[in-house]
Amino acid sequence: MSGVYEDTRFLMKKYGITANKKLGQNFLIDEKVIDTIVEASEITKEDFVIEIGPGLGTLTQKLLEKAGKVVAIELDDRMIRILKERFFLEKHFEILNEDVLKVDLRELITQKKVETGLKNVKIVANLPYYITTPIIMKLLEEKLEIKSITVMVQKEVADRLTETPGGKKSGAITYAVQYYALAEEIRTVPNDSFIPAPEVASEVIKLTLRKEPVIKVSDEKEFFYFIKIAFMQRRKTLVNAVSNAGVNISKQKVEKVLQELGIDTKIRAEALTIEQFASIVEKM
Repeated sequence: MSGVYEDTRFLMKKYGITANKKLGQNFLIDEKVIDTIVEASEITKEDFVIEIGPGLGTLTQKLLEKAGKVVAIELDDRMIRILKERFFLEKHFEILNEDVLKVDLRELITQKKVETGLKNVKIVANLPYYITTPIIMKLLEEKLEIKSITVMVQKEVADRLTETPGGKKSGAITYAVQYYALAEEIRTVPNDSFIPAPEVASEVIKLTLRKEPVIKVSDEKEFFYFIKIAFMQRRKTLVNAVSNAGVNISKQKVEKVLQELGIDTKIRAEALTIEQFASIVEKM
């Protein structure tokens, strides 16, 4: 067994810790995977890193070796004591006992960049699977001053996040990711890389934020809302999905727009490119 496995077992026993299912906790025990996450994030001493859900601090330890500053955001009170005791000598480490979805990340980033003089901000995390999508969307939609997001997520979610819009695994979030970032799959991670082992496989992915969105739309909110309703009934054609969504857009209107754009009226949302979605919304 690896040193990480032994360390994890030791910490769990010492502090009487069991994984909290409600918080989606699975402790990573595969050293090679941890190294992969750190390498993919390309962290240097010029970087300020925000780690979401550090848990026992397994990944945190590696991040502290590479980064100029690490701020860990951890919701579980039990982990705060462990992290404080484990890294009390690390002057470039801070912990926030908060729910990341409620943290003003813009204010945090601005404050720490001024304090440290560090230029680059990167997000690194083994994300709780039950709130992966809300966290990713917060990081993207708030248009934060960050360079990249390197995270471990559920494999099924990773497939949607990294799919090319119009691909078979596309979902509404695929288009949001494509709009804001360049997504890449880094490594698939088997179940036995965790304690306890989750029921699903996982994957490390990296999102590199674009300086400008991949396309220009006149109203982002309207654009993403239309995509959302288009995927609410993904097995239906776009025409039926949108006209049945209760948003006061008639079937005839959607068909007319598709015909004008030379798009098959029987097409489903998942088969549309992000450019086609933008063209449709502009004409609605």
